[in-house]
Amino acid sequence: MEGLRVTRGLSIRNIGLSMLMMISILAVIGCSKDVAVDPDQPTVQVGETTLVIGAYSVAKDALTEILPQFQQEWEQKTGQIVKFQESYEASGTQARAIAGGFEADVTLLAMEGDIDKLIRANLLDASWKNKPESGMVSRSIVVLGTREGNPLGIQDFTDLTKPGVKVVYPNPKTSGGAQWDINAIYGAGLKFSEEQGKKDPELAKQFLEQVHHNIESLDKSGRSSMAAFEYGVGDVIVTYENELRARIAKGVKYDIVVPRDTILIENPAAVVSKYADKHGTREVAEAFVAYLWSEDAQRIFAKHGFRSVNEVIYNENKSEFPIPEGLFDIEYLGGWEHVRETIYSKRGVWYQVLAGL
Repeated sequence: MEGLRVTRGLSIRNIGLSMLMMISILAVIGCSKDVAVDPDQPTVQVGETTLVIGAYSVAKDALTEILPQFQQEWEQKTGQIVKFQESYEASGTQARAIAGGFEADVTLLAMEGDIDKLIRANLLDASWKNKPESGMVSRSIVVLGTREGNPLGIQDFTDLTKPGVKVVYPNPKTSGGAQWDINAIYGAGLKFSEEQGKKDPELAKQFLEQVHHNIESLDKSGRSSMAAFEYGVGDVIVTYENELRARIAKGVKYDIVVPRDTILIENPAAVVSKYADKHGTREVAEAFVAYLWSEDAQRIFAKHGFRSVNEVIYNENKSEFPIPEGLFDIEYLGGWEHVRETIYSKRGVWYQVLAGL
């Protein structure tokens, strides 16, 4: 009888195991027939993830609106909640921080030259430019900001050389925005020299020296210079057009003077691939950077005074963004590598201007 009980117990267990195996097989067959994988849908796991953003200070206001919009769209698409850790610094400072170990998954910087620092640090690949608009997510130009009513009658960069005119711009050693400012002034000097017969770097350097002679404040970032100017420092600020437009939109009384010859600013964004791969955030990081070219994000950039890289959005705001007669880009100065060597190296033009050489 004992043997019979044991045999019956084993039989019951065997039947139960067989039933479980059959149910599992049917479930697998059912899944393989009915569930298709959509290759276009993200494959992220549901839950939470954190994306670390390291950006230049001027982008902060626009990103404050863009981040929650992306967060909502991503959750609707994938079910995953994205949280953000944000850092805003002068572009050069931010690039050095990331190169030095600040593990940002995504960076938005003031200029391509600062992205190059991250490439040299082996944090991302040169392929970052294989994106829409060669990786640039916003544009602007260098302009002059004056007190309301333009009391000194400032019309162009040449007016910044006049005796008694107090000029404000940030330090190009720490600020990408400042490098755009210095490039604009130096480039305007090159344009003036061309009118006299040839493109002459020495005359451009002399023109930069004359402007810098009237410097009143040399701050660490474009945002810091804007704060100093708003506090009452200086008569004229050399800055991004979008910075002034953003302040005017908030009720601050400034006049914008667009120089005849000035530079086109282009601001890049990129996934810092080494850190994103380390954190397992590569997919959401790539999706966020791609979102920056969307019409929704570009409208926010335009709202905050940037010139949109999206043709549709730019045309919607075209009347607000006149194109200066002598607008030039970084290639007019020889490209970023040449600019670093000739203007910002240890013996370059900027060093000579500061040293009075």
